[in-house]
Order: sequence, then C-alpha cells, then structure tokens
Amino acid sequence: MRHSVPAPHRLHADLRHRPPNFDPDEPRTGRGWHVDDVRRALPPEPPGPPVPGGSWETGRRLVRDYAYADPAIIRRVQGAGPPEPGRDMLLEGRFCGLRFHLAVRVGDVADRVEEIGGRPVRVWGWNYRTLQGHLERGQMDQEVRKWLDTGEVEFRIRAVSRRGRIPNPVVRLGFMLFGRRTQLKFYRRACRRMERMTAAALADPGRAPVRDAG
Repeated sequence: MRHSVPAPHRLHADLRHRPPNFDPDEPRTGRGWHVDDVRRALPPEPPGPPVPGGSWETGRRLVRDYAYADPAIIRRVQGAGPPEPGRDMLLEGRFCGLRFHLAVRVGDVADRVEEIGGRPVRVWGWNYRTLQGHLERGQMDQEVRKWLDTGEVEFRIRAVSRRGRIPNPVVRLGFMLFGRRTQLKFYRRACRRMERMTAAALADPGRAPVRDAG
C-alpha cells in the first residue's frame, strides 16, 4: 500500500504542535556536536552607520529573505515572510538524490550595535532551531555585520548541530556518510552566493529584490 505524503501547507500547519528536538538551554559542546563559524567579506562601505541601499542593507535583505541558501541543497517551501520569533518554517533539503521536509522555528532576531574586540559593530540577523522530525538537532544563526570604525561588511553563519534521531536505517546510513559533507557544502555555497548576490544588487540597484520560493 502506498502512503501519500501530506502537502507542504498541511505539514507547515502541523509544525505549531512540534517541539524542538533539543534543549536550546543545554550546553551544545562535546562529542557528537559540530560547531561551525563561517564568514565572507562583502563589499565595504565608508565608516559610520550603514549606507542606505549599500552593502549592509543589501546583505540584510538577503539574510532576511533566506535568499543566500542554495536551492540545490535546501530551500524554504512554507513559512515565507520576515523572520519573527516563533515563526515556523518548512524547508526542503536534498542529498543523495532524495528530498526531505525539515521543520524549523525562528528563535531570535538580532538588530543591534555591539562591541566586538572593542570595536562597534552594527548587526542584523536571526536564527532558527530544529523541530521534532528533523534530520539534525541544533541551531543556525545567520547575520550581516558592519564594523562602524572601518566600514568592513561581513556575512556570518554560526551553526551548532548534531545528527538527529533518524528511524529509517537507510536514511540514517546515508546521513552518516554524506550529511556532514552536504552541510559543509551548504555553508560554502551560501557564502559564495551571498557575496555574488550582494555585488550584483549593488551593481544594478534597480534590480527586483531576490525572494525565495515559499
């Protein structure tokens, strides 16, 4: 007997009943946990607050819209819109020629000026946390930052993750063999796409905003 897969909008509606598949307050270090921190320089601006329509504001839009994610690896299929704490998102991940629905929930949204190494930095970003049924457990933060003293602009992804509970033995084996490789590929491509899309938007300010499907 064939089992039909619920439509994405039904899966998305069901996410409000799903809890996180990890404790956000527990220490996420030690055996089994991967801690990744990847960064990519974006076109710089003059020192001082972000320039209207400049590199930082463009990067913020791309981060807000999850536009930097390579749809060949992962894309948002439900839950579009500005990130807000508690908003559920349904992602579609691809690896080993298969597709998987991945449930996440927005945790925090950052919009602040902070000091990093004694230097003032303008930060905008957000994170999401994995829900029950996800192939992984953990949290990913994505943000765009501008050092106000020099004008340097940077895209950053910080992720803490480990393999989730995967009942299907074939999928579990596939994830053990290829999951980490795909994860690192996602980070690399995200950085390259972010750099390329930011530069393209600055070169053609009249270009329509990039939005993901979802």
